[in-house]
Amino acid sequence: SRHPVPALRRRLEPNPPRHYYLLPNIPTPPTQAVVMAAIRILTGSVYGGALLTARRIKQELEPEGHTVTVLENPTLADISDNHDALLVCTSTTGQGEVPANLLPFYLDLREQLPQQPGRPFGVIVLGDSSYGDTFCGAGDLMEEALYETGARKVGDTLRIDALETLEPEAEALPWVRNWINGI
Repeated sequence: SRHPVPALRRRLEPNPPRHYYLLPNIPTPPTQAVVMAAIRILTGSVYGGALLTARRIKQELEPEGHTVTVLENPTLADISDNHDALLVCTSTTGQGEVPANLLPFYLDLREQLPQQPGRPFGVIVLGDSSYGDTFCGAGDLMEEALYETGARKVGDTLRIDALETLEPEAEALPWVRNWINGI
């Protein structure tokens, strides 16, 4: 004889319960939120190496969604109307000095001290280690000037030695990708 409860259940539940199998809990890799950066590259170049490096950085980062502005003759106005991260990409000239195209910006920065509290910055500096104590001196000068404005340095300075590296962008690109994660 049939039991009346299953028949009643079929009428009350038109879709009978299905059997579900529990799958093992498989961990998924954490997803990292990729934040697109806005970067202004302040270039100081004597023979074009720093400028070419800056342009290559722009060329590599923009297709990934970052906004990159290369400033060949930067002025304080270039940094006063925005909050973009600053990346100094400069060579060193003479006895550890800032190149002529970046010198007016550097001097104005030191004299006017426009406050940049917490603004992220990084430094890539090209030099020649045969100059001894003045090796990559322009990077040190720019770093000091930016610190005086209250800007926040991200990462270590990348010092590229012309005696060891023929293509500075080959060292700069991996460094910049790491630097972006800190800004």
